[in-house]
Amino acid sequence: MTMDLNLSSGLNSNPPLLRDYAQLVCDQYTSFVDDNIHQCDEKTTTTMMMEYELPVIDLSVLRDDEASDESKLECMAKIAKASSEWGFFQVVNHGVSLKLLSRMREEQLKLFQAPFEKKALCGLMNNSYRWGNPTATCPNQFSWNEAFHIPLTKISEETSFGEFTSLREVMVEYAAAMQEVAKLLAVVLVMNLGHPEDTLEEMCGENTCFLRLNRYPACPISQEIFGLVPHTDSDFLTILHQDEVGGLQLMKDSKWISVKPNQNALIVNIGDLFQV
Repeated sequence: MTMDLNLSSGLNSNPPLLRDYAQLVCDQYTSFVDDNIHQCDEKTTTTMMMEYELPVIDLSVLRDDEASDESKLECMAKIAKASSEWGFFQVVNHGVSLKLLSRMREEQLKLFQAPFEKKALCGLMNNSYRWGNPTATCPNQFSWNEAFHIPLTKISEETSFGEFTSLREVMVEYAAAMQEVAKLLAVVLVMNLGHPEDTLEEMCGENTCFLRLNRYPACPISQEIFGLVPHTDSDFLTILHQDEVGGLQLMKDSKWISVKPNQNALIVNIGDLFQV
């Protein structure tokens, strides 16, 4: 379960991404950051990509006990087709209220706008805060982002939220709603492969799930730097709620494409474990 933000906030809330990035630049290029720090967006050489809308699947049929078996099978076939051809798809009428999604985003904004020292040093949410990429060995491996990656088993612990008490309340409700969507989709996916329905308990149990809050601060150097380096998700299933700014890109038929944001939809990504 992932929430993405691309909004800017006060400088004192931002992690030291510029410092960490500069440390990766070779000594002979130490002037790189200073020379490019005021580079304008208009000067960027980023290749513009066409925006595509992912396949959209209406889950209301699968959530309706009175829907016909024929209509349910048709919906399940669409999910299987999108999973096979794209590895990504969008779902609408998913059962997570837009009001809850909005509340979660508001709490996420307040959390990321907190001073950096508070996020990094106070043990907030079981020390789940991270930024950049500590394992990067060169600039091309660096991610310009900050995030909280919280195990689902930890989100109800009051002591780990500090002053962010309303965040905990919304997060508990949000995680429960997202789990219902995840289980509904997992049932369809495992049954499509011919496995029994109870197989999903091994793959989507609470002990193996995370709630990830991601933010991508504005980069003062260049739009060429990745918000998140190209990767595949190692999990079984990722469900993403994207903000209106966009920025999500994926590879389709060996080409990178941009995904058009849809505030009413959740994006589903088939992870490595499911592909295996």
